[in-house]
Amino acid sequence: MSTTNQTGQARTFVVANQKGGVGKTTTAVNLAAALGLSGQRILLIDLDPQGNATMGSGVDKRVLDRSVYQVLLGLASIADVRRRCPGAPYDVLPANRELAGAEVELVGLENREYRLRDALVAVGREYDIVLIDCPPSLSMLTLNGLCSAQGALIPMQCEYFALEGLSDLVNSIRKVQANFNPDLQWIGLLRVMFDSRTTLQQQVAQQLETHFGDKVFRTVIPRNVRLAEAPSYGEPGVSFDPASRGAKAYREFAAELLERLDAL
Repeated sequence: MSTTNQTGQARTFVVANQKGGVGKTTTAVNLAAALGLSGQRILLIDLDPQGNATMGSGVDKRVLDRSVYQVLLGLASIADVRRRCPGAPYDVLPANRELAGAEVELVGLENREYRLRDALVAVGREYDIVLIDCPPSLSMLTLNGLCSAQGALIPMQCEYFALEGLSDLVNSIRKVQANFNPDLQWIGLLRVMFDSRTTLQQQVAQQLETHFGDKVFRTVIPRNVRLAEAPSYGEPGVSFDPASRGAKAYREFAAELLERLDAL
């Protein structure tokens, strides 16, 4: 089943949250792997200078000769820079610390908000879905991600402070939609690192369902040691330990996302 849009171009989604440490990169990497294993043609773009999605996909950021940095500055194409994840069937556009310099250099460039979107046009027909792992801030890099995407996926922990930051993030998405990218939609909320034994997390999860309704995905990603261990082996948790609770949950999430995209 192909999920490309009517133009034949891939459908592009950002995985975004302005708060760090919420399982954003874990979600981007494992969703890419789960979708790839389900037969989708997937490109994962690492837009975070920390390069965690790159390392988690089995690509060593320390030895890259080119990265998404060169793509944003127009010095290389995505086709030249992308790598194949060795442990799962998807491509990754890698990043490293060099990308931090792009923030300053992009400011003086023409169409600075749309550099990534324009670069994607050349490879858009080669993929069904493009996932963009954004940095945990509303920066020029995140703006490039949001301006490239048709949808935003928000992973969040069921904690009080996460609720506070959620409204800011939703407002940011609405501002980008109004000023830069009218195609951008908020696709949904994914509850991650969930511990069902904690009363507060259960309460917050219920609050989210009450307040946001069907914007909250049914799938819940449990707190899982195997998911946390997988990046140190350079492999997504979905392929590192397919039988783990976390891997099963991300496969369920991939299936639910495809189901939701069919209905859009």
